[in-house]
Amino acid sequence: MYGGDEVSAIVIDVGSYSCKAGYAGDDTPKCVFPSVVGSIEQTGDTDEAKPEKEADSGSDPKNGSKPMDVDKAKTKRKFYLGQEFEFRRDHMEVISPLKDGTVIDWEVVDNIWNHAFRRRLLINPEEHPMLIAEPSTNSGQQREKAAELMFEKYKVPALFLAKNAVLTSFASGRATSLVVDW
Repeated sequence: MYGGDEVSAIVIDVGSYSCKAGYAGDDTPKCVFPSVVGSIEQTGDTDEAKPEKEADSGSDPKNGSKPMDVDKAKTKRKFYLGQEFEFRRDHMEVISPLKDGTVIDWEVVDNIWNHAFRRRLLINPEEHPMLIAEPSTNSGQQREKAAELMFEKYKVPALFLAKNAVLTSFASGRATSLVVDW
């Protein structure tokens, strides 16, 4: 049976001000960085092979379908996190993935998690169980989306979603407590 020291679980907490990530059992997080990101809308072709494919994609005479709007398909967001975020860029919008403690933009949260795993902790998430701190007011849909991202994209071997109030109690060395959060 494994004890707490043998399991290299990762703890990650995306808050409204900062994201904290590190190994379970450590006294402090290994990385702390702002949870706001810079976002720039990017349009246009970056791949040379795309124009050839688009030229062949006329309407299909068999089913009468029309090609989709190419402008909408080409628009992507580029995110700047950590040290990349600190520099001014034209047309960059500063966005937060949370509003009132609830995730409103899962694409941003996904990029924050990816930044924490790949650029800050330098780990492969497939090799580590995850503990994610979540607000006490999180809905079942929010929990489901977090689990879906972790299992399907990052392929984590195990996942535990813990309420912030419970983690606050444990950090104080108490199994039970009254936590007031406003």
